[in-house]
Amino acid sequence: MALSEAVSKLPGLRIYNPPYGEFTISKVLKESEGRWTPLFKGVKPGYVGVGNIIDTRAKLYQYLGAKDDEEAYNKLLSAAESPLAVEKVSTWRDVYKTVDSLYDLPMVRYYEKEARPYITAGIVIGAGPDGVYNASIHRFSPVGSRKAVIRLVPRHLYHIYKSSIERGREVPVAVAWGVHPLVLLAAASSPPYGVFELTVASRLMGGLKVVELDNGALAPFLSSVIIEGFITAEQAEEGPFVDIVGVYDRVRLQPVVRIERIYVLREEAYVHYLLPAGLEHMLLMGFEREAKIWRAVKSVVPRVKKVRLTRGGFGWLVAVISLEKSVEGDAKNALLAAFAAHPSLKIAIAVDSDIDPDDPLDVEWAIATRLRADRGLFVIPYARGSTLDPVALNEEGLTYKIGIDATRPLDADPVLFERARIPE
Repeated sequence: MALSEAVSKLPGLRIYNPPYGEFTISKVLKESEGRWTPLFKGVKPGYVGVGNIIDTRAKLYQYLGAKDDEEAYNKLLSAAESPLAVEKVSTWRDVYKTVDSLYDLPMVRYYEKEARPYITAGIVIGAGPDGVYNASIHRFSPVGSRKAVIRLVPRHLYHIYKSSIERGREVPVAVAWGVHPLVLLAAASSPPYGVFELTVASRLMGGLKVVELDNGALAPFLSSVIIEGFITAEQAEEGPFVDIVGVYDRVRLQPVVRIERIYVLREEAYVHYLLPAGLEHMLLMGFEREAKIWRAVKSVVPRVKKVRLTRGGFGWLVAVISLEKSVEGDAKNALLAAFAAHPSLKIAIAVDSDIDPDDPLDVEWAIATRLRADRGLFVIPYARGSTLDPVALNEEGLTYKIGIDATRPLDADPVLFERARIPE
C-alpha cells in the first residue's frame, strides 16, 4: 500500500500549501503533534509531504487494528516471532521515474544548527555478506548530488557494514522514503539478527510486496522514493543533527553511501517528514521496547496494568510500570526485568495500579508518598546503557542505572495511602 492511501484513512488531516519558508515544515510539525496530521502540498513539483502520521497511540493502534496496549504489544511481538515472507514484484519500474540528483528530492532542515537537509524517515535495507537482510531507520543526508552520509549505530546494519568492509565488500542498500506506517514500525523494532524486518511488516499487514534492485537490495513496492546505492568504506562528517533527546548530536565521521539510481513514483509521491525529538520519533523508536518491557515484567509479576516509556525520558530512557504486587520484592523484580528487556533504559519506576504512568504528576505523587528511599531505591553501577545519554561515561553508553520502587509497602496500614475522593 502506498503512503498516500494509508494517510487518506487518518482523521484530522489539515492541508497546507506553498510557499514554505526554510523551517515552516518543522514548525507546523511541532505545533500539530498529538493534535492533527499536516499535509504539505507541493513541497516540490510532484511531491506531497506529510508528518505526524503515527504521533499518537490512537493512530498507531488504528493501523495495527488493536483496541488497547496489550493487543498492540502482542501483535507486534508475535509478528517478530512468526514473520511472513515478502512477495517480490517482477514488473515495477513502469510506475517509477528516475531523477538525477539527491538535491532533486524535497529534503528539509528541521533545526537551525543542522548542517544540511535530512531524510529522517528513510528505511535503509541492507544486504549482508551472509545472505541476511536488515531494515532499519537511519538519518540520511546528501554530501553531493550522488553521495550521502548515513549515521550508523552499533546494531545490526552496523554489524553488516563492518563485516562487509573487512571482506573488501561494499554493502548494497536501498533507502525507502515514504512507506506505510507499519513498515516504519517494523523497521524501528529490533528482532533477533537474521529476522528481516520487512517480513515482520508483512505479518502485520497480511502481506508485503517488495522490489529487487539491480544491486540486490530489496525495497517495499510503492515506496514513494527508492534510493539504490552502496555503503562504502569512505567516510564524511555527519551532523550536527538533533537526536531524540532534543539536543545537537556531535559531529562524527560516518560512512558514505554512493548513489546509483533514484526512483520516484510517477504519481504524486508522498514523503514523510519525521520531526527529530518529536512525539512521532519517540513513539516509533520506543514502542517495541515498551512491548518487550511489558512482556518481561508480566513474566515476573502477573498483574501489570500499564507500561510507559515516558515523554520526559523521550520515549527511551525512563520507564514507569503500573502493577499490583502480591509480596514485597515483586516491584524490584519488575524493575530488574525492565532493565533486562530494554538495555538502554536508565531509570525504571514501579508504581501501584491506581497510579497512571501517563500522568507525570500522578507518578511524582506516588514517589512523594510511597517511596521509602532506604529500601525502595537501588543503583546498578557501570552498566551498558544508551549512547543517547548525554552524561554517559563513554561513547558506548556506560552509565549508572536507577530503580525506584514507589509502590505502597504491604506491611503498612493501607488506610494511610487511600486517595481522597469527592463523591459524584
